[in-house]
Amino acid sequence: MKAFFHPGTVAHDPQFFLLRGRIAANEERPGRVDKLLAGLTALGVVPEEPASFGAGPRLAVHSLEYLRFLAEAWEAWRKLPNAGEEVVANIHPPRSAGTYPDGVVGRAGWHMSDTSCPIGPATWQSACLSADTAVAGAEALLGGGDLVYALCRPPGHHAYADRAGGHCFLNNTAIAAQYLRTKGGTAVERVAILDIDVHHGNGTQDIFYERADVLTVSIHADPHRFYPFFLGHACERGREAGAGFNLNMPLALGTGDAAWLDAIEAAIRHIGVFMPDIVVIALGLDASATDPFQGFSVTREGFGTAGRLIGRISRPLLLVQEGGYQSDDLSANLAAFLSSALDQRCA
Repeated sequence: MKAFFHPGTVAHDPQFFLLRGRIAANEERPGRVDKLLAGLTALGVVPEEPASFGAGPRLAVHSLEYLRFLAEAWEAWRKLPNAGEEVVANIHPPRSAGTYPDGVVGRAGWHMSDTSCPIGPATWQSACLSADTAVAGAEALLGGGDLVYALCRPPGHHAYADRAGGHCFLNNTAIAAQYLRTKGGTAVERVAILDIDVHHGNGTQDIFYERADVLTVSIHADPHRFYPFFLGHACERGREAGAGFNLNMPLALGTGDAAWLDAIEAAIRHIGVFMPDIVVIALGLDASATDPFQGFSVTREGFGTAGRLIGRISRPLLLVQEGGYQSDDLSANLAAFLSSALDQRCA
């Protein structure tokens, strides 16, 4: 198994987080990388540093004005009088009837869907390196790889084509899937994405919602009472050419191993009907019973079983790291998932 990680991604160190009206510590801390790397070390896996792939893969998914905003926002923000240490939007306009603003305060609201994605001095660079990590994983599969893990940080699946949100800035999973379609050409006609993060992959869904060449499947906590709240319901099936190519499988808060694993098995059967050339797994580990977000109560054994089930998929697999935050079990959960997946690929 190949793995990729860029140490430069730890420079992004978000501080601001709004929790039920109270300012709290942001959970997407650089220290989670140490725990994920420890999980790789436990398996004897040494990640490679990804190459730079330039702006092309990012532009294939995200709008130019959004990428310009991310690149320029912090420098523009710090020139404002009495500005805080990070870019945090205080207005979120209804864009269907709005006009694109000139200043960074207005553009922050335009391009940031919530307050959990503050932009600091290293955010843009770290997000680009994280996207490169996902693309390196995709490139490794196109070069003949079978199972590749991309330790992406910051995560990406809440990022829309032109909006940040939920700790995410560039949608690493979507960028990898699009790169596989574009670079793979006719050899990769269909890509499936299976998102097992405890939060719905709303950005990924939106990016591919009108397409039939990328199947999106998400297993997550019921958004009636859990982030992202407004998307992720079972009735959302895709639109126009993409109708029927989006599957949401919301589960009750507190769901444990049995129901979560049943959903994964059902998702894999659904993906099998689609007959993808490659499958991208948005590997969120925040379904853990000990994760600070407390959406599900999946155990270490549950992650091991999930790895076994997903490892049986008879297509090349790209595992893109999404959520999974500071807990004593994060390293062990990653190791359990990867070791079980590896055992299946080697069987």
